[in-house]
Amino acid sequence: MKIRVGLGLSSFSLAGWDHDTFWSIVDSTERGGWDSIWFSERVTLDAPDPLVAMAAVAGRTRKLKFGPSVMVLPGRNPVLLAKQLATLDVLSNGRLIAAFGLGVDGGSDRGIFGVDRDEGAARTEEAVRLMRMVWTQERVTFEGRFFRIDDVAVGPKPLQKPAPDVWFGGVSKPALRRVAQLGDGWLPSFIAVDEYAVMASSIREQAAGAGRMIDEEHFGALVPYLPDGAADPEQILAVIGARRPGVDPRELVVLGGTAELRSRLERFVEQGASKFVVTPVLRPKDWEDELATVRAEVALPLES
Repeated sequence: MKIRVGLGLSSFSLAGWDHDTFWSIVDSTERGGWDSIWFSERVTLDAPDPLVAMAAVAGRTRKLKFGPSVMVLPGRNPVLLAKQLATLDVLSNGRLIAAFGLGVDGGSDRGIFGVDRDEGAARTEEAVRLMRMVWTQERVTFEGRFFRIDDVAVGPKPLQKPAPDVWFGGVSKPALRRVAQLGDGWLPSFIAVDEYAVMASSIREQAAGAGRMIDEEHFGALVPYLPDGAADPEQILAVIGARRPGVDPRELVVLGGTAELRSRLERFVEQGASKFVVTPVLRPKDWEDELATVRAEVALPLES
């Protein structure tokens, strides 16, 4: 099983970013041989728009894969998004990874996307089905609960055939069902090692029940960590603990430097994960040094 480690850029780690910071990170990630780079989506926080950021990466790099971690699908027109992502896939020579979610609970982002939370899951699932039709069929007719098109041809088609992989985040029972029934991969965040294998097994069993199979190399995890010398970890633990009440936040974020980060990923590998997005929860002192250190001490030993 191939272990691959990518870099995630959270809204908090990019706080205060500018032109030079962005390109320094992208260039260092490409030059350092990282597998991929991922952009979170939080409209109301100081982070680049993931579609624009991915387009920039597509034009700047030649090897680096890229994806959103994760893109909020409810509130978007799936036909337009399918066209945008297909264009990115063509321009990057097939380096796009699509990863979708429902968005964070609460906060002002939900109001901006303008979708009732109770409809979010149904809209997401219908949108993915429609997007795959747009990617794979010359002309599309679709009539669903939320979206309707009649005999429409949309191009370009993505370079990856039959279509780019679609990954989902989430750790709830509905999220696991969504992966099993619609997804090509699973990229949960804020998940403890001890609960990973049970959830992954649930996905496999539900997929088999639906006549599907998820590739064993498409079980991943987004693993947040605190860079050396960053702020008081207790503040971070409080914020992360609010995301998963009842779960020890120390099991959801790595606080002990690169040695602990590597150990955490090794434990996830033992539970069946092989694709990782390591995400600094705060901005490191020096991005270039941070990326070189994590690549050398965490990613390379696991990938070799």
